[in-house]
Amino acid sequence: MSLSRREFIRLSAASAAALSLTGIPFNAEPRNGMPYRILGKTGIEVSIIGLGGHAIGIDELTEQEAIKMMHTAIDEGVNFFDNAWDYNDGRSEERMGKALQNGYRDKVVLMTKHHGRKPSIARKHLEDSLRRLKTDALDLWQFHEIDEQWEVDSIYSSGVLDFALKAKEEGKIKHIGFTGHYRPSLHLQMIYRGFDWETVQMPVNVLDQHFLSFSRNVLPVAVEKNMGVIAMKTLGGGMLYHENIITPEEGLRFAMTLPTSVVLSGMDSYSILKENIKTAQNFTPMTEDEIYQLLERTIPYALNGKYEEYKTYTPDPDHEFNEPEDE
Repeated sequence: MSLSRREFIRLSAASAAALSLTGIPFNAEPRNGMPYRILGKTGIEVSIIGLGGHAIGIDELTEQEAIKMMHTAIDEGVNFFDNAWDYNDGRSEERMGKALQNGYRDKVVLMTKHHGRKPSIARKHLEDSLRRLKTDALDLWQFHEIDEQWEVDSIYSSGVLDFALKAKEEGKIKHIGFTGHYRPSLHLQMIYRGFDWETVQMPVNVLDQHFLSFSRNVLPVAVEKNMGVIAMKTLGGGMLYHENIITPEEGLRFAMTLPTSVVLSGMDSYSILKENIKTAQNFTPMTEDEIYQLLERTIPYALNGKYEEYKTYTPDPDHEFNEPEDE
């Protein structure tokens, strides 16, 4: 007997609410009014909201505006900073490196991501990132955008994991994770093939509950293995907000209610930064009924991934970072 839509949504809400209870042990003491959580097995205490690195490198922001935003975030209790080697052709890392001078570097958990599927590319990306970010060590280094099967295979067979472990032994990186927003099945392969991943970054939003869901399929496994969970795409890549389907506060609260360690937000203006920080500082978990109402309102937009375009695009096998060449 098939479930009605209402019954399905009620079960989804109950499941999400039950999963949220597992997040309680990960809580840490607030700082400067900002809730903090534990980043899984790393043991690092991180702010419930993190600053997304892509937005601070966009053309619409001047370097001075971006640096002001980063300093304000730190002063308001945000200590998790996200970035990636390819964001804005390196400008995001360069701006962040400048912002973290004069003592600010010691106040943040600095993460960046790379496209190394073999040691040579990983080595270049790590060297570039350390130089741009003006630091001797990264707190977290993540394999970025796991989109295709060959990437999983190459990461496990090319020797790039040995390179990452060596970099960790040398003190250039402190913790290792991976990211992706295309297929939950690839995340599960990355986990189950045996490497001791310390963190995982994935989409967590109300639409994800209904289409190729990371929250349903990957999040419980990550929690079981005590991995730090970094949430992204909380507004469906921005579509949920720009189409006035949900508010930024609703998207952030939903992701924070689940057992995530830190919820990333791409904040491209000072006013949005302040609004999202306020949401984090005033955070209270959603009730099962609130989750139900939100899922019921948004399920029409979840069909076929219409508003989650990052799940429906076709990966480019000829991407310059992703060519499966021999070392």
